[in-house]
Amino acid sequence: MTHPTPVRDEPLVIGGRKFRSRLMTGTGKHRSVDDLLAAVDASGTEIITVAIRRLNLDNPNEKTVLDHLDWQKYQILPNTAGCRTVEEALFTARLAREVTRSNWIKVEVIPDPKYLLPDPVGTFEACKQLIKEGFVVLPYIHADPVLAMKLEDIGCATVMPLGSPIGSGQGVLTTEEIAIIIERAGVPVVVDAGLGVPSDASKVMEMGADAVLVNTAIAQARHPGLMGEAFKLGVEAGRRAYLAGRMTRKNYAAPSSPTEGVPAPARVGG
Repeated sequence: MTHPTPVRDEPLVIGGRKFRSRLMTGTGKHRSVDDLLAAVDASGTEIITVAIRRLNLDNPNEKTVLDHLDWQKYQILPNTAGCRTVEEALFTARLAREVTRSNWIKVEVIPDPKYLLPDPVGTFEACKQLIKEGFVVLPYIHADPVLAMKLEDIGCATVMPLGSPIGSGQGVLTTEEIAIIIERAGVPVVVDAGLGVPSDASKVMEMGADAVLVNTAIAQARHPGLMGEAFKLGVEAGRRAYLAGRMTRKNYAAPSSPTEGVPAPARVGG
């Protein structure tokens, strides 16, 4: 009896670095530092985003979230959250490099405070300049397949399409567009924003997304540590389902048990 060759997963590779976890987490909206640390630990994440503009860097004696994270254990991914223009994003990215001593940056250019949708033109221009300056750029974008290709072409390390608006918990409303981005991308596709429950993460991982980024759904859960673990399991399940290969969809029923030797059903009526 022959046994099938086991399917081996490859690590997630971003900017030349390898990661085991495909779940990135954020640091905003946690009710306490203890909640944050519990969630981060339970999630198994290796990449943590930090909004540089939200930190009080004027007082060197005041602790920030960066002081509570183990920089040896996690890849700190500063982001430009809160930036409305290209100029603000560039300034924040350069400041982040000074603060974290890392050239990794998640680029967000969001001029509209109500819907928090990213500016495609501003994002592209900011990414283009930061790549010239040697940054490893991870851009947050709408689920726009054309923009995703253009960002990859100029050298972005990933593309990060939204599932739905930031912090909305609406789940994945951009499934068709994300599927196109996944099909065409030559860099990791990280679904970012709007995920509300682990099944949302599992869904996009089943589609072939390389990773997800989750913040509010974990931070605002009743038990953030438990939800962090739940998202970890959801991501792992979705990834394994993708590697396993789902069954073919059919437009009709098909019996799951053998039909050979089973008598045909008796006809009713004359």
